[in-house]
Amino acid sequence: MGDKANTHPGAAGRATAADHPASVRNVVLVGHSGSGKTTLVEALALTAGAVNRAGRVEDGTAVSDFDEIEHRQQRSVQLSLVPVEWGGCKINLLDTPGYADFVGELRAGLRAADAALFVVSASDGPETMAGATRMVWEECAAVGMPRAIVVTHLEAARSDFEQMTRTCEKFFGGDDPDAVIPLYLPLHGEPGPDGHAPVTGLLGLLSQRVFDYASGEREESEPDPGGQLPLIEEARNRLIEGIIAESEDETLMDRYVAGEELDHKSLVQDLERAVARGVFHPVLAAAPAAPGARQGIGTVELLELITGGFPTPLERAAPVVTTPSGDPRTVNACDPDGPLVAEVVKTASDPYVGRVSLVRVFSGTLRADDTVHVSGHGLADRGHEDHDVDERIGALSMPFGKQQRPLSHCIAGDLACVAKLGRAETGDTLSAKDDPLLMEPWDMPDPLLPMAIRAHSKPDEDRLSQGLSRLVAEDPTMRLEQNQDTHQVVLWCLGEAHADVALERLRGRYGVQVDVVPHKVSLRETFADRSAGRGRHVKQSGGHGQFAICEIEVEPLPGGSGIEFVDKVVGGAVPRQFIPSVEKGVRAQAAKGVAAGYPLIDVRITLLDGKAHSVDSSDAAFQTAGALALREAAGDARIHLLEPVAEVSVLVSDEYVGAVMSDLSGRRGRVLGTEQAPGARTLVRAEVPEIEIGRYAVDLRSLSHGTGRFSRAYARHEPMPPQLSERIREQAQDVS
Repeated sequence: MGDKANTHPGAAGRATAADHPASVRNVVLVGHSGSGKTTLVEALALTAGAVNRAGRVEDGTAVSDFDEIEHRQQRSVQLSLVPVEWGGCKINLLDTPGYADFVGELRAGLRAADAALFVVSASDGPETMAGATRMVWEECAAVGMPRAIVVTHLEAARSDFEQMTRTCEKFFGGDDPDAVIPLYLPLHGEPGPDGHAPVTGLLGLLSQRVFDYASGEREESEPDPGGQLPLIEEARNRLIEGIIAESEDETLMDRYVAGEELDHKSLVQDLERAVARGVFHPVLAAAPAAPGARQGIGTVELLELITGGFPTPLERAAPVVTTPSGDPRTVNACDPDGPLVAEVVKTASDPYVGRVSLVRVFSGTLRADDTVHVSGHGLADRGHEDHDVDERIGALSMPFGKQQRPLSHCIAGDLACVAKLGRAETGDTLSAKDDPLLMEPWDMPDPLLPMAIRAHSKPDEDRLSQGLSRLVAEDPTMRLEQNQDTHQVVLWCLGEAHADVALERLRGRYGVQVDVVPHKVSLRETFADRSAGRGRHVKQSGGHGQFAICEIEVEPLPGGSGIEFVDKVVGGAVPRQFIPSVEKGVRAQAAKGVAAGYPLIDVRITLLDGKAHSVDSSDAAFQTAGALALREAAGDARIHLLEPVAEVSVLVSDEYVGAVMSDLSGRRGRVLGTEQAPGARTLVRAEVPEIEIGRYAVDLRSLSHGTGRFSRAYARHEPMPPQLSERIREQAQDVS
């Protein structure tokens, strides 16, 4: 890695297809929005020789052009892949969005990677790591994913590397802050007129060497013994002790305590092994290159850490694999000669080549023009269909900028883009057509922000269905709902920015213009007390007439009872063949509602009496009479509007528990209790009317400074407050 004294592996330039999994490193960059992930990727590509100047590949295409940018706020909104070569290794850099609304893209990056770089800004405060970034760190820790930390924006006037390092120790160190330790300290030049001293290089704590970038190229030299070495003694000793604590060599500590000078090469090797095992998390520093420079500060050190300290795909455990029917299968970890097991981690649409799938190969070798089996299960509730189909894949390629470099094959451990997989969606498994397999899906956040839409015009209406199906195929964090109660088309998103991007993609990619309309909650009606009604449908206009009279009684039932129809007619007042007609009529009217146009539930409707005519009575006449009887009964009764109530579980940092509970109470919620959760967090359980939490996904994020998340599940319908119920009835009357 970068602190190896007197070594420099050199750049290999543009990445090509990997020949063996041992030469591949898959690294995902994680960090909050604005932390500098994309800029860092561009700097690494520049240092590795993949671009000829910052952000430009050899044909002038911007590296960041591969990543879709919301130009209004310059915010990355999707996963992008930039492959480079360094020291004989192919490094797949997976740049993820930092905004919480696009956590699905982040999860896809974590699925495809074997190690993570957490990018934090030296000019930011600790609040930027208290929310989603810390949660992702804990997710990586749970599965043992190796992690390192990169402190960026050292060039900013208010940057503070030491303060940010202490913050990283606090938030990422957990019970072992000595596992989060810097490998380098930044060196500063002469202060400018504003008093800010620019970063000019790094001082290696292990090698005790100076890596000077002031000239635009990395130059290595001895430090000033009287000025610089005493400043790093304490930090160096702490680093060595941290490495020894995680070393597999139990004699190191005794030798160190005895005052023996430990071999530098052995320390580096122990450090690399500890990083690869995910038990030691070095902190590195990075700053952009000076104008015209070939190397950004800290980029060589970071590339050497990736190639020397991060694990190869061979060190990742084999995925959980079954047959499509659920029978378990054993697959060797990352065997290029094993059965084909690959996964679609991202799906995008290209206006010229159609659908393009980013695929991680976990076993076997994927070859261009092969016929593969596509298996996709488990996301039917989000508008994705379960399928088992054979498809012939198109060309394989490796993305960089707007280029697609052709590949003949992609071995286990590597990533590639696959063209023309028309049926494959994000999360699907690719396997051999004669040996179909299915990978266990990764966890995806539940979209909890509803957005009701309708086509803007008739041409848009014709294209809407296809556009929506393509949209949800690309993004498994989006759920499509065709609500049968409200007759609305609802896209469930993760937040407002997620919703905005969905609308823009519908318009820009698929040519569908939609209007956003208020989201409706599925209300219900019920009788508050017993009531009776008489339905009389008698018409005589010459020829065959219509005659039906029925008398009913309606009484409320406990919640969840639905509609119960009881026949108590005696003496044949209503002929037996017409009793089902009465039931059909009252049920049809119940579905339409009797007060505000919402379905009627939880009542018992009893048919007591009626009259018929030997000639003029008919099925249609008694259906109409039944509906009239129910409407008359409703006119003389108190009707309750019922609203759906959700069981809500909110996981939030302890410091925001009071604010969350107060907010839930303000939403007419009933707090049921709290439970202590790991990581100084609390789980708050409550019941809240669904009409009050339509925007809770957005409001909770603001209320908890990004540290809170919640889940919801339907509990039951219960009566609305009278004043709110009356307002909704008045609105229904105005519409009618």
